[in-house]
This record gives sequence, structure tokens and C-alpha cells, in this order.
Amino acid sequence: MEIKRQHWALAAVPLALALLAATGCESTPGARAMPGAAPSTPVARVCAKPAAGPAKAPAGAVTVDPAVVGDLAAKTKSSPPNTTFWLRPGKHRLDPDRYAQVIPKEGNRYLGAPGAVLDGRKKNQYAFGGTARNVTIRYLTVQRFVAPRDEGVVNHDSADEWVIEHATIQHNSGAGLMAGARQRVRASCLRDNGQYGMNAYKGTGRISGLVVEGNEIVGNNTDNWEQRRKGCGCTGGIKFWAVNGADVRGNWVHDNRGTGLWADTNNNDFRIEDNVLEENDGAALIYETSYNAVIRKNTIRRNNWVEARKYAEHGDNFPFATIYLSESGGEPRIRARTDKIEIYRNVLENNWSGITLWENADRFCNSPANTSSGDCTLLVKNTDRCAQPAIATAPLYADCRWKTQRVDIHGNRFVLDKSVVDCTVKCDRMAVLANYGTYPDWSPYQGERVAEAITSKQHNRWHDNVYLGPWKFVAHDPSRILNSGQWQGAPYRQDAGSTFRAGDGG
Repeated sequence: MEIKRQHWALAAVPLALALLAATGCESTPGARAMPGAAPSTPVARVCAKPAAGPAKAPAGAVTVDPAVVGDLAAKTKSSPPNTTFWLRPGKHRLDPDRYAQVIPKEGNRYLGAPGAVLDGRKKNQYAFGGTARNVTIRYLTVQRFVAPRDEGVVNHDSADEWVIEHATIQHNSGAGLMAGARQRVRASCLRDNGQYGMNAYKGTGRISGLVVEGNEIVGNNTDNWEQRRKGCGCTGGIKFWAVNGADVRGNWVHDNRGTGLWADTNNNDFRIEDNVLEENDGAALIYETSYNAVIRKNTIRRNNWVEARKYAEHGDNFPFATIYLSESGGEPRIRARTDKIEIYRNVLENNWSGITLWENADRFCNSPANTSSGDCTLLVKNTDRCAQPAIATAPLYADCRWKTQRVDIHGNRFVLDKSVVDCTVKCDRMAVLANYGTYPDWSPYQGERVAEAITSKQHNRWHDNVYLGPWKFVAHDPSRILNSGQWQGAPYRQDAGSTFRAGDGG
């Protein structure tokens, strides 16, 4: 991860809509359809209006009694695979041992009655763990577990093919939920967890086929981990690590301390669409050292007011933005549903700045400046190959670094009213830039090579957008701040076909 950006001077849908309607979604208040941009997006208000589970035990289900401590874990252990468990109304508890947890068997289904809660009482670390596949958890509230940092409460061991639906996972330490391959998280409330709502990380192998749909992801990182471990990059609504194929659609991601959605290190083939991302303290979306994504038809508003303002008030000139692409781009050699990063038909309204495309010239495989320590690009399996003299020549010169390339930004509507954001400077920028390469001394990327490449040689393109408000543009490095005419003119030639109305944003 790279939460602190290096400076120039430093050395270093139909199903979604059906789910939303079924879970009490409402149209965004005051939203209007905007020509050439995203239509009004429904809001998944699942935390305020959770769906109720079955009031009676389904035929053949094992009934779990909240009056018996440890009943859920014990009956799971004594029952065969593919058993359905129905949790009666009330507060269910595990044995008081910190490691006591439910270890499902393959095909198990856990259904909560109205008012069924599995409560860790701030004593148990994990709720559901183990490696069994095809486990389903529905209509159940899971709360007050104390998982350690970077670990999760539900699906603690990142087992595959779990389904989490109509669940409320709240007030836990660590991550409320982990993810495995082909996991489905739908119509659930991931609220007020200490670190993440969900940590999509698997210790062995990559996660594939992940679906996150129609959820409300709110108020996470209550333990403020970025302050406890400076620059850890370990917080947000959801963090994705090495996920190959994800559909993130129809979610309401709001009021998280830190970033809303953060894909970090060798993710690929994401579709992020029809979400409402608003009022997160940090960026709405970070896509970092990753590949091939479609980001479309999202409503993105009032993000990054807290974190970006803090940097600006301390004199930081970096163009912190609400969508931040860091060393991420399209790569045709990596199989995906697209071979670029396409950002289109989104509405971005009164965020701290817009979209920043960035590369750290000093960050590449085998460099001490690579904050994704030990990781290399998906094009180079052996990190040790990225060393002199081979790294200075093809193909390693290109393949040993993650590149922000083939980014296509079009058909978006960018609205900025500085009186709403309450700022005068540094909140009004689009950017494509890199730092001056200096480190390590054997790096072949020293000087302005990377800045020149990301700005003019890597097929990064804005076009056919609408800008309302006093927007500025940054190209090559933080010192080059341009007006719209300079941005559209030579040598940058960006935003062909776009319109600019400086007074219309307020």
C-alpha cells in the first residue's frame, strides 16, 4: 500500500436494483438525472431497514436456543454437512474462551429469526471460521467480537463460496467480514467495525469471482488505525487485496473513517458500478498497483473533506482526490473483461478535487521504496529478476513497475462549489503526474522519465466530460497547475469535447 504519496522533491445492474428494492432502498433525496452522466442512483438503506428472517424454523432445520451458551457451535459440531440452523430470537453466545467460534461444515446454512443476534460480548475473537465451502449466513446480526488487526469475524479463514445476505455485521474489532473466492455479499449492513467492513484478503491464493451487491457499508475504522500505525494503509469501508474479478455494485458506502473502497496490490478485472459513495473521510475510491477496471454510473459526493484538508492545511501540494489511481492501469496481457481502466458516466459532486492519476517513480519490484513489500507485478513472477543490469532493458524495464496507463475518463459530470466544500485552494484539481525519480541509486527510472511517460506516453485520456465550477488541472508534476485552456492545448491535449462552466458550480 502507499497511503502517503511521494512528493516531487522527496527521495521516494438489474439484479442490483431488485436487491435494492427488496431491502428498502430509496431514491437519493434531491437527485436529478444529469445529461451525459449517471442517472439517479438508489441508496441501499439496509442498516435502518434490515430484512426480517423467518419467524418459524424451516422444515428440517435445527433450532438453536439463545438461552444455552455455546448451543450454536455445539449443534454445528454434532450435525452433518448441509444442515440448516435456525437461530431463535434473542442474544446467542459462544463459550467464553477467546478462540471459541462456530466451525461450519460444507453446505451449512445459518438463518436468523427476527431479533436473532450472535454476540461476542467483547470476549470472543471470531464468530464463524474454518475452511468449509458453500456456507450461507442470512438474517443474522453478528456483533461485539474482537478480532485482531487485519483479521475478520465472519469467515475468518477466507473460505470459498460463502453467501452473506441480509446480515448485520457491526461493532466488531478488526474486519467485520473476510472474503474467499466466489463469495457473495448481498443486501447486508457492514457497520461501525474497528478496522474494515470487509477485508477481501486470502492468505494463500487469490480471490476470484467476488460479488459485493446492495450493501450499506458505513462508519468503519472506528479504531482509527491510520493514526495508531502511521501510513499502514489498513483501513476503510472495504479493502481488496489480490482479487481477480470483482463486481461491486449498488452499494451505499458512506461515512467511513478513511477510504470508502480501496483495491490495493495486484487486483484485476473490477466492475465498480451504480454505487453511492459519499461523505467518507478519505477518498471515495483508491485503485492501487492494480489492473483493468470499469468504474461507471456511480454517484460520488462530499468525500475526502477530512484527510485531504488536513494535508492541505499542512502545506502539502499533492493533488489528493476523490478517485485516486496509483500505479494502476489497463494491461492487455492480463486476462479481464476489459483491457483498460475506464471511468465513465459518474457524477462527482462537491468532493475534495476529482481524479488523480499517479505514479511513484521510485516504486517498482525489488525497490526498497515499494511499500507493497515483497510483491511484484503480475507480469514478473520472480521479483529478484528486477535488478541491474536486466531491469534497464526490455522487457523488464516496462514489466517491473506497475504503470498508470490506458486510463479513459469520459462522460462524467464534475461539480464543484467551493462554498459547500469550504475551501479556497487545493480542492479543485484533476491531475496526471509523477515524482522525480531518485531512489535507489541503481534505479533505471530516475529523473523525469516516469513523469513524462504518465503524462504523454501511456495513453491516459480525459474527453467529453462536463465541468461545473472553478476546476484546475495538474500535469507532469505538482508545480504545473493549468487552466482549462492550457489543459486542452499543446502539449497535453486533454479533455477534447468537454465543456467548462466555471461559474456554474456555485
